[in-house]
Amino acid sequence: MTDYTIRRSDRARRLRIVVAPSGVEVVLPRRMPLRDAEQFVAEKRPWIERTLRQYRDAEASLPPVRLEDGGEVPYLGQSLPIRVHVEPWRTRPGMSRRSGALQVSVLEPGEDAVRDALVRWYRRRARVEIAERLDWATLRAGTTYSKLQIRDPSSRWASCSSNGAMSFSWRLLLAPEPVLAYVVEHEVAHLDVMDHSKRFWKLVESRCPDYRDHERWLRRFGPGLRTLF
Repeated sequence: MTDYTIRRSDRARRLRIVVAPSGVEVVLPRRMPLRDAEQFVAEKRPWIERTLRQYRDAEASLPPVRLEDGGEVPYLGQSLPIRVHVEPWRTRPGMSRRSGALQVSVLEPGEDAVRDALVRWYRRRARVEIAERLDWATLRAGTTYSKLQIRDPSSRWASCSSNGAMSFSWRLLLAPEPVLAYVVEHEVAHLDVMDHSKRFWKLVESRCPDYRDHERWLRRFGPGLRTLF
């Protein structure tokens, strides 16, 4: 049986399973008995195992990332070399992009320090890259959004709420640029059509004719982006 953890939630109204590279979590309403979670996981076992297998396969199909001096990280279809500088006198990590490489200044050696610095940098860059594309996409569509959030969700790449609030995963910067552009167009289309009806997909196709290629890329490689670092 697949191992999983249980998290009780006062806000949850129904059972929910979250499958992430780090493992399986069952979100359980506060007063729901544990046996319901066991039965639910048993029913969903084929889907859980298939999703975990997709993570493993996608991870194996992507080039490995070495979080050390001389390693490389993906950025919108490019490979950026990283140069690591250990500077214990600093008060916080530093990142800069010079001569085609990422200069990573950390307080202590090790992959964890490099990973933390990189994630902070990707989050900052995601706000810039996504806001620019989102502004242009909404301008072309004649719509507006209310706010932009950058997150790292385990089950979706982006979302659009009914009040126009946008949320995107910073990990989209690990994908090729056309994939990021498609996800932006996808969410902007939700400002007009909130569901995934035929009308919605026709609207997406009118703005991004090759969207099916990007959907296939995300299905094949997307799970691996969540495990790169």
